[in-house]
Amino acid sequence: MKNTVILKRFPSGIAVIMDSTIPYEDLLAAIAEKFSASDNFFKDASVAISLEGRSLTEKQEREILDIITQNSHLNILCLMSRDEERNVKFLGIQNNVAAPEEENFGQFYKGSLKNGQSIETERSIIIVGNVFEGCSVYSAKDIVILGTLEGEAYAGAGGDSNHFIAALEMCPSLLRIGDYTYKPEHVRHSIWKPKPKPVPMIACAYNNEILVKPITKELLNSIL
Repeated sequence: MKNTVILKRFPSGIAVIMDSTIPYEDLLAAIAEKFSASDNFFKDASVAISLEGRSLTEKQEREILDIITQNSHLNILCLMSRDEERNVKFLGIQNNVAAPEEENFGQFYKGSLKNGQSIETERSIIIVGNVFEGCSVYSAKDIVILGTLEGEAYAGAGGDSNHFIAALEMCPSLLRIGDYTYKPEHVRHSIWKPKPKPVPMIACAYNNEILVKPITKELLNSIL
């Protein structure tokens, strides 16, 4: 019988090579079976996952990642491609990400994201650095950036809007929380008038939209 799902290790993770001809639901079942059977081999390793062999929507990619985590003890650091340029970018990130030991703890990334780098994680993440324009952060939970956010940030990436994005300086190109999107209108400041001093901001979903507000003790108490 033809293998519908093949797993291959590469230096930064696991490649999931999928049959492009079988129905998607059958593919999910095959992935679940494959990772369940391989669980003792991979154990609780922290890896990147590469999905290869067929075109997938973003929703399908996340469904497959969910199937993998449900049928193994792997800690998935991010979803990546086998493209060499993206591998190099990921390896720089992987070395700086500290994987959590407990489910309720998040991950830390030390350093700034630049040159199109991105991070995808199933856990909350704290980035000690900046996220420059053209870069992105995806988390199934919360995102905290101890620096400037100029790129894109997507919290609650599994569709849960009960999460937040916080940054010491909030000037993103795009924010998404659950199913809600926020694209700010950037204001040009006159050279004769100094740019306002940055204020730590937090974005959360409320009444079917994303609100971005200065961080206060009262506001934190209301959402945490």
